[in-house]
Amino acid sequence: MMPVHANTVLIVAAVLFLLGLVGVLTRKNILFMLLSIEIMLNAAGLAFVAAGSKWQQPDGQVMFLFILAMAAAEVSVALALVLQIYHQYKTLDVDALKELRDK
Repeated sequence: MMPVHANTVLIVAAVLFLLGLVGVLTRKNILFMLLSIEIMLNAAGLAFVAAGSKWQQPDGQVMFLFILAMAAAEVSVALALVLQIYHQYKTLDVDALKELRDK
């Protein structure tokens, strides 16, 4: 198996981060926005691992574990909030929720 250069992995991480950012900015459903945020967090973790691999330091892997723990906590809290929003307003559309707030 051929080794992958760290610069290639960093480019992939940047593309993944941009895809997540586009998803956050263009989607109107809260669940898809959360999924896009998760993609962005995983891209950041991938960048840490690639940078740590480039300089032969385990710090990148340690940071990835912190990002993984933070992402798990973020998802658990966010999904609980989304569930409460859906039960109360019967929608997950951000624009509809903004209209409800203005009333």
